[in-house]
Amino acid sequence: MTIAAKPIEAGADGYDLSFNARTFDLQSRFATPFIVAPLNDPDALNAELKRIILDRAAAFPGVARSNHGGWQSDADFADWSGAAGEALLKVARGLADTFTAVETDGGPRLGGPVWKVNAWANLNGAGHGNHAHHHPAAFWSGVYWVDAGDSPDGAPHGGEFEMHDPRGVLPAFYAPRLRYWIPGCLSAGGQDFFEPRSGVMALFPAWLVHAVRPYSGPRQRISIAFNLSV
Repeated sequence: MTIAAKPIEAGADGYDLSFNARTFDLQSRFATPFIVAPLNDPDALNAELKRIILDRAAAFPGVARSNHGGWQSDADFADWSGAAGEALLKVARGLADTFTAVETDGGPRLGGPVWKVNAWANLNGAGHGNHAHHHPAAFWSGVYWVDAGDSPDGAPHGGEFEMHDPRGVLPAFYAPRLRYWIPGCLSAGGQDFFEPRSGVMALFPAWLVHAVRPYSGPRQRISIAFNLSV
């Protein structure tokens, strides 16, 4: 979106005012990060993760947390996912390190702590999704789509990852039809969405309330969710 400083129309006072384009500064404060990180050449990894997760789902009953339908493993993915799971979680830790700093006496130091991780696998079929929730007792949360059920033609199949404004409805409470015409602010007081894609990892603050809208793709969606804590 391009933002232009428009001149103010001259009034009865005879002034014709405009903003100084060289010093006009549009700032967005208190931003909420949502990091989208596609993996390079994920096909072999995804094939192995798919095999491991489908075998696990066939052998063990799922648990019910935020999921509406589908199958979800317990948060012990690291214990049974083998080398493929270990490699994926290593990448997740590295991604978090890239976007984390530790406060020190000399100022912020780039890089995170030694992350503790818990992770679980998800299988969603037609009509399945996740209710709105957040992940307590963690700093970062994330999800990796092994098979998002996406099509080569990009046809939509629902199942969007839905993010809720952490300020709740307050930005839209006074006048729900008004919008802040600023990049990243149009969804203030509401929801924003991300279309999952196979081979992509998303990372976001664990306190961010999120949901998954009902999925309607032609094949089972497979994903791995994780939390990073200290």
